[in-house]
Amino acid sequence: MTSDGFERPNRGQTSLVADRGTSTTAIPLATLPPDVAATVAEAGVKQVNLYRSLSHAPDLLRAWIDFAWALRGHDTTSRRLRELCILRTASLHHSQYEWHQHRRMAREVGVTDYQVAELEMWRTSDAFDAEERAALALTDAIIASHVPDEVIQELERHFDHAQRVELTVTAAFYAMVPRILDALRVPVEGKEADRELPRPTSSDSASNGAGG
Repeated sequence: MTSDGFERPNRGQTSLVADRGTSTTAIPLATLPPDVAATVAEAGVKQVNLYRSLSHAPDLLRAWIDFAWALRGHDTTSRRLRELCILRTASLHHSQYEWHQHRRMAREVGVTDYQVAELEMWRTSDAFDAEERAALALTDAIIASHVPDEVIQELERHFDHAQRVELTVTAAFYAMVPRILDALRVPVEGKEADRELPRPTSSDSASNGAGG
């Protein structure tokens, strides 16, 4: 994961999400175990605050990194599509941290600023093709805790079984991440001012059961 900043989407498409700051962490940030620190350094990855929070349970941190990195490295679907789904989970959960970490990743793999600005309106926006809408519909449904038949049918039109598993696990895993971040009050790295993210429309919140 990266702790670099990101650009703000178009005005009128976003809402500020309150920054809890570094003084409200539920547990102190810890030092990474030496073996994990070495693994992270070898991969050229920063010791982000999520890892430092999870370092209080080293075995769980190791399992987390193994799973998250394996999931991110899967390639039956495009990384761009999966990062788009991850940004959607961050938006629906109003997760500053997840958005902050993945906005740059998404840009680097081809998610456009226009798509980011239009993300809350993915159902009707011309920024997304049919495959992207199918994946985003799955993401919304997973967060709502119910995947209806029509979502599954649309997935069947665009993805094979391996791709559907990959998209499902990606959306479900990154829907879990904001809950851990919130419970542990993991602070966003740095004090960058431009950390706005799309807030779901009222219809999104009503239909998806998504909360902050």
